[in-house]
Amino acid sequence: ERDLETMSTELGGIRGMFDNRIQFNRALTQIGDFFGYPAVYILNGKGEVLASGERPDAPPYVAPPPDAFRILADGEVAPASATENPDSIRALYPLPDYGDAYLYVVRPLAEGLIQRMRTGEESILAYRQAEESRAQIQAIFALAYLETALLVLVGAVWLAMSAANAISRPIGQLIGAAERLSAGDFEARVDASDAPAEMAVLSDAFNRMTHDIQTQQVALRSASVEAQTRSRFIETVLSGVSAGVIGLDRYGRVSAINDSARDLLSITDEDVQGQRLGAVSPELSELSERGEAHIEEDIDVTRDGETRRLRVRIEGGQGGEMVLTFDDITRLVTAQRNAAWRDVARRIAHEIKNPLTPIQLSAERLRRRYRDKVGEDVEIFDRCTETIIRQVGDIGRMVDEFSSFARMPAPRFTEERADEMLREAVFAQRVALPDIGVDVFEPVPETVLDCDGRMVRQALINILKNAGEAVSAHKASGAETAYPGIATRLDVSGGYARFIIEDDGMGLPEKDRDRLTEPYVTTREKGTGLGLAIVKRICEDHGGELRLGDAESLSGARVTLVFPLRQNIKSTPRLSEGKPGDDMKREAL
Repeated sequence: ERDLETMSTELGGIRGMFDNRIQFNRALTQIGDFFGYPAVYILNGKGEVLASGERPDAPPYVAPPPDAFRILADGEVAPASATENPDSIRALYPLPDYGDAYLYVVRPLAEGLIQRMRTGEESILAYRQAEESRAQIQAIFALAYLETALLVLVGAVWLAMSAANAISRPIGQLIGAAERLSAGDFEARVDASDAPAEMAVLSDAFNRMTHDIQTQQVALRSASVEAQTRSRFIETVLSGVSAGVIGLDRYGRVSAINDSARDLLSITDEDVQGQRLGAVSPELSELSERGEAHIEEDIDVTRDGETRRLRVRIEGGQGGEMVLTFDDITRLVTAQRNAAWRDVARRIAHEIKNPLTPIQLSAERLRRRYRDKVGEDVEIFDRCTETIIRQVGDIGRMVDEFSSFARMPAPRFTEERADEMLREAVFAQRVALPDIGVDVFEPVPETVLDCDGRMVRQALINILKNAGEAVSAHKASGAETAYPGIATRLDVSGGYARFIIEDDGMGLPEKDRDRLTEPYVTTREKGTGLGLAIVKRICEDHGGELRLGDAESLSGARVTLVFPLRQNIKSTPRLSEGKPGDDMKREAL
C-alpha cells in the first residue's frame, strides 16, 4: 500500500506524458523497476488497459476482479489478490489525478509458495477439526455421565417422594382444611379413610372441632342479629323520647347519649363518647359520684345565661355502669308556680280590694268634714289624708295588677299589623315620658301577625314602661344617658317577628336573670314583679318566647319578644343588626 501510494504520487507528476503513449509506457516500466514490480498498468473503471509498462519476465496479464473497482469507488482499500502459475500478487489503486483511472501492479512470488500456503492452511484446518472433535467427544461423554447421574437422582427422588407421599398427603389435607377454616369456611372437613392410624385419629379430632365451631358460629350469629336488632330498637326509642339519656361505663365515661340529652345540656361537641361526665355536665357528675344505686333529684343547669330545672334519675352507681335519665321540668315548675301565684293573687285581690273603697271614702269624708275644724294643724291633716288616699290608690292599682295576672284570658287570634302595634306602643311611651327619647329603626317591615292584638300591645307597653322606668332611675342616680334612652326595632326572619327593645338604664343582673320572669320577682323597690311575668305568659300563649339580655347598641338591657308569623312578610327584607345611626334612619320625634 505504501508503494502504491508513492507510485500514484509519482505518476501524478508525469501526467503530461500521458498523451505520448510510448514515453509514458517507458516511464511506467522505469517506475515499476524502481519499486520492484515487473508489470505496471493504468486501467479505466471498466478494466480496460490505458497504458502499461512490462518487463520481459513479467507474468501474463490477469484482469482484476470487478468487485475491486466497486470497493475503490466506495472509498475503501481493495484487497490484493494472489494468482498461481506463475505465483504472483496483484493490487489495484486509484489515480485521482487521471480521473476515472486506476494503478494496477503485479509482483511475482516464489514458485510454489501459494500451494505450500494452501497446504499449510489445510493442515491447520484439519488440526482444528481434530481439536473440535475432541472437545465434542468430551462434551458427549460429560453429557452422558450427567444424564446417567440425573436418571439415578430422579429415581431416588421418585422413590423418596412415593415413600413420603403416604405420610405428607394427610398432613397436606389437614393444612388445607385448617386454612379454609381460618378463612371462614366452617364446613371444611378432612377425609382420612386411607390415612395411617395416627393421622386418622388426628383428622377425626379436627373434624369434631370444626363441627363444634360451626355450631357455635351459628349461635353467635343468631345472638349478634338479635343484639343488633335490640340495639337498633333501643337507639330508635332513645332518639324519639323527649327525656335525655346518658349511659356511663364503670369508669364514669360516657358510653351512650341521645339527641335530647345533647339539647338539654347544650352539648355542641359531636363526639362526646369516651369523655368523662364531668367534662360534659359537672352538675350531673356531682350526682353520679355519690355511688348510690338509685337517685332521683331536681337540679338546675345553666347554659348560656339560661337556667333549666332538670329532674334526674340515676340507676346503678355501685361500682358498675350507670344510666342517667332527666327531663326538662322548667316549664312545668313555672306553670305550677304561676298557677299558685295566680291563686294567691286572686285571694289577695279579693281580700284587699273590699276594704280599700271604704278606707278611701272615709279619708275623703274626713277631709271634707273636719278640715275646717282642725285649726292650725290643717297642713298636717291634709298631708295625712292625702297620704291615705294616695296609698289606697297605689294599693288599688297593685290589686288591679294582681287581678289582671290572675284572670289573664286565652288569646283571641286575629290578623294584626306588627309594625302598627309597635308604633302605637312607642307613641304611648313618648306621651307618658316625654323627657326620654324613644327611637324606632326604619324601615319597619309591614308584617301581619296572627295574634291577639290587645295582649301583644299590652306586652309592648309593659316592656317600654319598664325601659322608661329603668332610664329614669339611671338618670336619678346621677349617671349620664345617651340619646335615645330607648331604641326599638322590628326584625322579621325565619318565620318569626321579633320586637327588640333596648334601653340605657341600669341593666339586668347577671345572677338569677331567668327568675325575673317569675311572679313577684323584681329589682325595683316599688315594683310588683308581675310585668315580665305577664309578658312572658302572653308570648308563650302565642307560641313565642321572651328573651332577656344585655343591650348591644345602648348600655342597659335588651328585651326581645318573639312571635310566630303564621303569614309571609308582605314587603321588606330582613333588617341587619346595627347601632343607632349606622345604616338605619331614626324616626324624628
